[in-house]
Amino acid sequence: MEELYGQYKSLLFILAYQLTGSAADAEDAVQDVFMKAYDVHVECLEEPKAYLCKMVTNRCLDLQKSARRRREMYVGPWLPEPFRTPEVDTLETTVVRRDMLSYAMLVMLERLTPTERVVFVLREALGFEYPEIAELLGKQEANCRKLMSRAKSKMGISEGEQVTAEVTEREWVSRFLTSFEQGNIDEILSLLTEDVMLVSDGGGKVLAFTRPIQARDQVARILAGAFEGIKPYYQGSLRSEFAFLNGETSIVLRSGDETVAAIFLQLRYGKLAGIYIVRNPDKLTRV
Repeated sequence: MEELYGQYKSLLFILAYQLTGSAADAEDAVQDVFMKAYDVHVECLEEPKAYLCKMVTNRCLDLQKSARRRREMYVGPWLPEPFRTPEVDTLETTVVRRDMLSYAMLVMLERLTPTERVVFVLREALGFEYPEIAELLGKQEANCRKLMSRAKSKMGISEGEQVTAEVTEREWVSRFLTSFEQGNIDEILSLLTEDVMLVSDGGGKVLAFTRPIQARDQVARILAGAFEGIKPYYQGSLRSEFAFLNGETSIVLRSGDETVAAIFLQLRYGKLAGIYIVRNPDKLTRV
């Protein structure tokens, strides 16, 4: 079992994280599963990967029930908890890049029921075949296909459409960061799609918008004044830096040793379609 832990820990964490949106819950789920599985005789397991994925999935379905109740009382939009991944090639980064949906896609997963989310993640992120998903969930294969179709419909993804998001290159992020720091509204406008959306998550603990902003001019004005606007709250010591979060090139704002925000950018056809700003300090501990 210790050998299986070393082999599948990263995969199971990525599965659990995408099912819950919480790195803390994902870590707990993986630890709980291995504690329960420790007394299982490994030689009795024909498919240890499938067995462990099923246990993690069931644990996450239980967690989602309580999480949904908490989010009903959450102040403002709820965004997934970001976590730092190494920029150098390691087993962790390989698993994240291969099996992780984009941050923007994780945000859209919140539209799904828990079961729809499981089917979507297993199929699109981890590459499970429908017969494997059906066996894991104890459902008919046709039912799983219907769940996948409903999930895509809720997320605005047409049948046959590529789910993989555009890669946000560091050069592009640098261009955005420069215009953001300088407050250059014309340059910012040139980077945005017409239907760009800005979402910020403060959890009621720090300054953040309590609803998504989806008006191109308004988003541009907010971004143009944001960096200088919040500097006084940190005695002018605010600084920005690149960070590799969730397997993506992102931006982190810091003041001294305090992490102020994590910013994810979503590209569509070479322009900025989504800006996701995590400000809730409880969600920045892994950044």
